[in-house]
Amino acid sequence: MPDIRTRLAGPLVEGPWRALPVLGVTQVLAWGALFYPPVLTVPLIAAERGWSLSFAMAGFSAALLAGGAVAPLVGRVIDRRGGHVAMTAGSLLGALGLVALAVAQHPAAYLAAWTVVGVAMAASLYDPAFATLGRLFGAAARRPITLLTFVGGLASTVSWPATRALCDGLGWQGCLIVYAALLAGVAAPLHAFALPRQPAAPAPAPARAAAAAPAAVYAPSGRPFLLVMAGFAAYAFVPSALSAHLIAILQRGGIDAATAVLIGMLFGPCQVLARVTEFAFGAREHPLSLARFAIALMVAAFVLIGTAGVSVAAAAAFYVMFGASNGLVTIARGTVPLALFGPAGIGTVIGRLAAPWLAMQAAAPLVVAVAAERGSDMAALTLVAVFAAVALACFVLVRRPV
Repeated sequence: MPDIRTRLAGPLVEGPWRALPVLGVTQVLAWGALFYPPVLTVPLIAAERGWSLSFAMAGFSAALLAGGAVAPLVGRVIDRRGGHVAMTAGSLLGALGLVALAVAQHPAAYLAAWTVVGVAMAASLYDPAFATLGRLFGAAARRPITLLTFVGGLASTVSWPATRALCDGLGWQGCLIVYAALLAGVAAPLHAFALPRQPAAPAPAPARAAAAAPAAVYAPSGRPFLLVMAGFAAYAFVPSALSAHLIAILQRGGIDAATAVLIGMLFGPCQVLARVTEFAFGAREHPLSLARFAIALMVAAFVLIGTAGVSVAAAAAFYVMFGASNGLVTIARGTVPLALFGPAGIGTVIGRLAAPWLAMQAAAPLVVAVAAERGSDMAALTLVAVFAAVALACFVLVRRPV
């Protein structure tokens, strides 16, 4: 029995596969400390500081814009130095930014603190984690990327109740300080000292396949790259807009608040279930097919809600499809660039793709709010559906390299 345990644990302790448990822990911490708390903490900040909620939430949008601006640089650092350098810096900057948010009194200081948090997100969340796994595992990174998303999908489940409890017990400032301590005291050391440096050794090729030509890939430029960039950027608008507005739209459509929240809770489990299904049955499918299917499912969800109207059954079905779609797109964000552009310089590639993704995330809540105020909720949902359709068209137009 000890020998079996040793053989199973060895790769997770000594080899590149150690990146998986390390990043699993740090992704939960990073998402849970930087990305998910603002929906609960920002209203408290606005109330205590005497700022409007729109200004307070603008800080989070500024963070996403700052993250998009530095994402390509983060990717280049991962290519040249390794994820242990970039992600350690991200954890420490995250801690600094959260402390700065806790003490910021002036609006300019508040926005500056969010800018630091945004840079930290660009060096801490899925994009740098996927780039790190791509650097470590090369073309074989699909499996570890998918496994990592299983754990990352639990971050909101952990973060929201933890944030609520911390805010109730310590206040919003105490909550931010606790999260800063976790980033500096847990995530940063794990990134710095436990994240592997050396890539995995390639698996020996079978004798008959030894002379096979390497898989064809595109250069990370030109029409294929622009289509992939546009496809992911257009899709990024969708979950950002829906996360900010869909619960409120359902309530204005006649669904009571408690039921709307319960329906919204379908999102997380459906994300994870879709990822587990992909891991179990999707290994033979090209990542491009995965992206097309996932976004087509999102488009179908909009068709459903548009034809059936806002009802409990239609809203529940929409959230199931939305969660499954988003869960699969998360995997595609790491695996499509690897499959189409190859593992060489993957950090730079993912960083370049992340920049417009984060910018669209920042813009979507405001754009949809304006569409709903000046038009209607259905007009706002139609706008979001258009972005989903554009994303699908982009990925349909991309062809596999030959």
